[in-house]
Amino acid sequence: MRIVFKKVRTAKKWEKMRFAFLCRQRPGASHHKVAIIGAGPAGLSAAGFLACRGYEVDVYEKLPIPGGMMTFAIPKYRIPLDSIMEGVEELRDKFSVKFTLSTKVACGERRDEGDELATNSLDMLKLAEGYDAVLVATGTWRSRRLGIPGDDAKNVMSALEFLLDLHLEELGLRAGHLGSFRRVVVVGGGLSAIDAAEESLMKGAQEVYLVYRRTIKEAPAGEYEVRRLMRLGVNWIELAAPKSVIAENGIARGVVFQRMKLGEPDETGRPRPVPVPGSEFEVAADVVIAAIGEIPTPPVASECGGIGKYVGKDGRMTVDKTYRVPGTNVFAAGDVVTGPSKIGQAVRLGLLAAKEMDRFLSVKTLVAR
Repeated sequence: MRIVFKKVRTAKKWEKMRFAFLCRQRPGASHHKVAIIGAGPAGLSAAGFLACRGYEVDVYEKLPIPGGMMTFAIPKYRIPLDSIMEGVEELRDKFSVKFTLSTKVACGERRDEGDELATNSLDMLKLAEGYDAVLVATGTWRSRRLGIPGDDAKNVMSALEFLLDLHLEELGLRAGHLGSFRRVVVVGGGLSAIDAAEESLMKGAQEVYLVYRRTIKEAPAGEYEVRRLMRLGVNWIELAAPKSVIAENGIARGVVFQRMKLGEPDETGRPRPVPVPGSEFEVAADVVIAAIGEIPTPPVASECGGIGKYVGKDGRMTVDKTYRVPGTNVFAAGDVVTGPSKIGQAVRLGLLAAKEMDRFLSVKTLVAR
């Protein structure tokens, strides 16, 4: 199957992302087959490493194009699509990596963001039976909700929902659901919040508010990114937290915020936001975007042959020092293990897990002999 994608113009020339950067061509074929669930940065880097070791590699992805959040959530001026796709096509054409797209792999029933794009489903345990080893690299495709009155209004969404919708429309894969909007309120201070606010401006929003419960110095995205958006015209409001969404007939019309002050450090080491009584104020909005974080989405929603006990309440998969789920041929790496991280970290962990998979299968081969 040839992966078709729409070329996106960029102001900067980017080189191809090489996922199989440890070799120039695939060596002699191994007798082992491995499956990778998830075609984001961790999965693709692992596929490249294992292909360079001669393994037959099959990658399963629920979305219609590989790349994970690099393709469907990160703006193209950060990582151009053609750069990602050239690396993917090299894996497929030069290293014989097989991609099965629009296919959700899971054990038990679970729904995550983006699942509606999958047109096929596979049982994870049955899949694992057909491979010598499996790597889970499914990332973080479930967003935290605001958890306040009115957050179920039709035009209140997560940053992931918002960015996914924009990218699907840009790629010609689906008509956009958002329509036009003039006023956008983004809640959060991380890179997802930055991306959602900037993409809102690029979509033609006249007023964009970025509201964070701490100060610019504590913003996870960094002070530089926040000030860059302020120069572009985004309205920055700090020390404010959402208290309720103002909704009429299921449609959000604005957000009630409460002023905060910084208290003693919390478990993260940052000063804890403390509400200031009687300090509520309103900000009108046509779209409200919650960019307050994502949680890991392992393909496990049941006991799953003992694997389920290695999934924590926070969604993260627990693995041993070799990135393996104990007693199984299942490995895991990337954000599904660590929680949300940067691309470089996901790539590094994908490589480390692939190296351990190679060692695991090499030992099995020696024992079999």
